[in-house]
Amino acid sequence: MERIFRYFPNLTERQKEQYAALLPLYEDWNAKINVISRKDMANFYLHHVLHSLAIAKTMPFRPMAEILDVGTGGGFPGVPLAIMFPDARFMLIDSIGKKIKVVSDVISQLGLTNAHACQVRAEQVEGEYDFVVSRAVTDLATFVPWVKNKISPSHYHPLRNGLLYLKGGDLEAELAPFRKRVRTWDISSFFDEEFFDTKKVIYLPLK
Repeated sequence: MERIFRYFPNLTERQKEQYAALLPLYEDWNAKINVISRKDMANFYLHHVLHSLAIAKTMPFRPMAEILDVGTGGGFPGVPLAIMFPDARFMLIDSIGKKIKVVSDVISQLGLTNAHACQVRAEQVEGEYDFVVSRAVTDLATFVPWVKNKISPSHYHPLRNGLLYLKGGDLEAELAPFRKRVRTWDISSFFDEEFFDTKKVIYLPLK
């Protein structure tokens, strides 16, 4: 958790309390439902929370921004981002009910009034969003058709509305169909830990 405070030194006391509360909440739920790999819990803040917050280093969401987290799983990247940007609004979705049960409780326990969780597939979501965020749900060629019609045409961020996607490994072939529009950031340029050496934030404008 100290890594979060080091990389984001301007957090309020309330935000620090919420980030600190994440681990015990997920430990409690993980004892009931294997929502996060149990072998990964020792690296919870590095592998899940800080990884999610790489998006915050590329896009400071403005007040009233509408963000859709697709395939949120246990609540990543949506929950850490909702803490970071309390004036933006987050909808976290997943098709698996037990995961949404966990996420809904975490949101409630943290007092996150700017986040909601819903069991629904991306194709069925109604409304428009400034950005879709996600963490390696599938390859981009499969993912983009699910969300391309969910993006608002009204732009008021430094980047045009679209997709912010967390993924690692060799992405050259996957990104090739989008090479004229796609932009990537090496997460290792934001965070020093070796875990991030091959991981990226992928940005794809969709409007």
